[in-house]
Amino acid sequence: MSTPETAVASTAPEGLPDRIPHWIGGEYADASDGHTFDVADPVSNIPYTRAARGNAADIDRAVAAAAAAFPAWAAVGNRARATILNRVADAIETRHDRLAAFETFDTGLPITQARGQARRAAENFRYFADVIVTLGEEAFRQGSEQISYVVRQPVGVAGLITPWNTPFMLESWKLAPAIAAGCTVVLKPAEWTPLSASLWPEIFTEAGVPAGVVNIVHGIGEEAGQALVEHPNAPLISFTGSTETGSHIIRSSASNLKITSMELGGKSPVVVFADADLDAALDSVVFGVFSLNGERCTAGSRVLVERPVYEEFAARLAQRAAATVVGPPADPATEVGALVHPEHYARVLNYVETGRKEATLLAGGCAPAHLPEGNYLQPTVFADVPRDARIFQEEIFGPVVAVAPFDSEQEAVELANATRYGLAAYIWTSNLTRGHRIAHAVQSGMVWINSHNVRDLRTPFGGVKASGIGREGGARSIDFYTESKIVHLALGPVHTPAFGKDGQK
Repeated sequence: MSTPETAVASTAPEGLPDRIPHWIGGEYADASDGHTFDVADPVSNIPYTRAARGNAADIDRAVAAAAAAFPAWAAVGNRARATILNRVADAIETRHDRLAAFETFDTGLPITQARGQARRAAENFRYFADVIVTLGEEAFRQGSEQISYVVRQPVGVAGLITPWNTPFMLESWKLAPAIAAGCTVVLKPAEWTPLSASLWPEIFTEAGVPAGVVNIVHGIGEEAGQALVEHPNAPLISFTGSTETGSHIIRSSASNLKITSMELGGKSPVVVFADADLDAALDSVVFGVFSLNGERCTAGSRVLVERPVYEEFAARLAQRAAATVVGPPADPATEVGALVHPEHYARVLNYVETGRKEATLLAGGCAPAHLPEGNYLQPTVFADVPRDARIFQEEIFGPVVAVAPFDSEQEAVELANATRYGLAAYIWTSNLTRGHRIAHAVQSGMVWINSHNVRDLRTPFGGVKASGIGREGGARSIDFYTESKIVHLALGPVHTPAFGKDGQK
């Protein structure tokens, strides 16, 4: 007879660490007080390892190691840094299968989607290796009198705080531009999903990243994360996570006037007009809100459909949700796996119960019958959702979608903008003039017309309103991790008004 522990063992990938230590100054390190915390997988919810529980002393050690490594790393030429970044990408790719297995086991992400995250992580390092080599600097000539030129200089020690959804890829999204720009870093991974981050030390060592350039401190956000945010010698904080936590970080970092980039929550609208390619729009909606288990900030979780096709579209969406394969994350046939953690699972289920009172449940709303154990939820569709409903207004971060009709272009824009969030938006119409018009009217940092979330790494990523502050991506990421210094140089004699000259004796 199997036990929960044997069930974990039967699904666990090979090579799981018996503990996950910090990585400080190029060496593994336990927490200074020896404390650890349990790490569980989302299928069994049984702890499979323990991670070092970082505290202020650990953050202080990591910041000191990063500060000590900074002068030498900042002095490395862009081409040499790019070479190292490409070696990091190579090391990621050689661990592709192991990384995907770790990510799937730790997060509940379906294995087919975890493999895609591993590829994207490697691409992030290759991309920023190219950016740092090709990125130029500005110069301004003032006639024949003066020339002024801009020099980018790395800020120093960057504090990186990353989320639990697609953790390895999102860590790479911050690590790559930070070290490409010449910063050294202290990374604080999410406590719910630290497993894939345990691969970074061997990757960086194999790639030849000097000791102290990257430091990793595990721990609880309110402890290790808070200490990093408040540390006076880490002048920059890049954070991805909830709006509430982002607001807290900004308040906590204000006394040190830190540079911050906040990629926060979303409640992104999908606007579907009657003249759209409805088959393509349906594919995009289903993938956009149910892939990655719905645990994605850019999920199109509010679907606004023009009245003439509303009933048909909502019914077809419900049929697709009911047919979506929910199963064990490691099964290649699985399309939606297990939600990341019991606390988050309970939060999502609470929204589902709220939705039952606010709208019409068309599909899902409970765990699949064949998966009574684990954090599983059948993709859930609510229709006729009023704009003041909680499931319309608040970020659920799970496989739950709210559908509502609209009668005019003006109403579509009003509904799209009727939340405090503004990260992404998706517009489906065959009238491209209208598509452009809606794209400019919707309050969001990113808009896709007749497309799902296809990213170009050269473009800015970020939101407006409660969805964040700042932009990262392409050259904007390098701008964030560097300070711009302007140098003015005279090209000839300087004619300066001679105050007080006539009064000299």
